[in-house]
Amino acid sequence: MWLQSAPNQALFRGSSSTFYPIRSPRLFSTGRLPSDTDQTEAEDAEGGDDGEFWDREVDDVSNLYETILAEIVDDGRVGIITINRPEVLNALSTQVMDELADVLQELDADPRVKAIILTGSGKKAFAAGADIKEMRDQEFVTAYLGRLLSGYERATSECRTPIIAAVNGYALGGGCELAMMCDIILAGENAVFGQPETNLGVIPGMGGTQRLIRAVGKSRAMEMILSGAHFIDAEEAVSRGLASRVITGGPEKLIEAAIDLAKQIARLSGPVVAMAKEAVNSANDLGLSEGVKKENLFFSACFGLYDQKEGMSAFLEKRKARFENR
Repeated sequence: MWLQSAPNQALFRGSSSTFYPIRSPRLFSTGRLPSDTDQTEAEDAEGGDDGEFWDREVDDVSNLYETILAEIVDDGRVGIITINRPEVLNALSTQVMDELADVLQELDADPRVKAIILTGSGKKAFAAGADIKEMRDQEFVTAYLGRLLSGYERATSECRTPIIAAVNGYALGGGCELAMMCDIILAGENAVFGQPETNLGVIPGMGGTQRLIRAVGKSRAMEMILSGAHFIDAEEAVSRGLASRVITGGPEKLIEAAIDLAKQIARLSGPVVAMAKEAVNSANDLGLSEGVKKENLFFSACFGLYDQKEGMSAFLEKRKARFENR
């Protein structure tokens, strides 16, 4: 059973504060921000002219994202994806995961977007786990062959754009695994991480048994997974390396910090950042010798880029670099 959020909550935001309804997920692939003409057409379709879309119905909702919000800020350089099911603590249904995979692929394919933020709506949860109502009646064949909830994992593994998880509140089960798929985790002061799946008669199924041990060590990961309890708060998450830092001041400050970090990344050379991300991620899959070889290959490849010449010239000339992503 789906526990869908209202379809009129799927939105796109340009560099201004005006919100635009996404009439198709493929809007991102147009390579442009919505224009004044787009807004006028949307207003005409709505039968109004006040420009506010948060609580307005739209005519065509067949292609809308129903469970997430997507927006672009910082002149198109930073994408923000928000899981929008606060009434069920942003539970991860198959629809949520499919829509997350779709929008992530769209943002990654957009040459303007240099960093992506993933967060959850509301103050209580980033994502408090999978949608149990949907999963309860699954059987072996559909769970194993269908790789339940695995579409987003494939999308993240192929994503070359850095992904920042802004975790506020509970990140449990699939929510914790979702955060660990990201490149950087910023933890709100009330963030809680855990893998309670054994309480439901299953084990983690989105990489939790593999990623958690790399983040917090074998003994702590075993304690969390085998007991289905002993959660990690924000401070411990940082001390163990699961999260990068704790952001105080509530959800708004957390998003501000995530956007600031995304902007720092976005001002750099896109190809260089992508190579750095892949080189670091290779450490999980390769031995030290092979990992260093891959790093050296990427390091050498940087010298074939215009941005390497620009970056070093700017340093020597004591000016800001003007990277062109080539």
